[in-house]
Amino acid sequence: MKILIVISLLLASFSAVAKVANVTLQIPSMNCLVCPITVGKSLQKVAGVIKVKVIYEQRLAHIRFDDEITNVKALIAATDNAGYPSFVKEVTL
Repeated sequence: MKILIVISLLLASFSAVAKVANVTLQIPSMNCLVCPITVGKSLQKVAGVIKVKVIYEQRLAHIRFDDEITNVKALIAATDNAGYPSFVKEVTL
């Protein structure tokens, strides 16, 4: 039982260390139904990305990431390198 408590405390302390941030990128050049798949895959390959949601109709990508591992500049570079230039619409740190 003591081991379980120690493990739980360790896991809780590690999760508290991560600094989660959110960014919404506007991606105007997404013009087909395959584009969101390509954009999503390129963003998921970036180390530190936790979750990606791409909305084709609004030309948006919502990304949750650990800002100690990656940053907004790297996320924009990922979409640019996939052929879909983007810019920041909103950031929540």
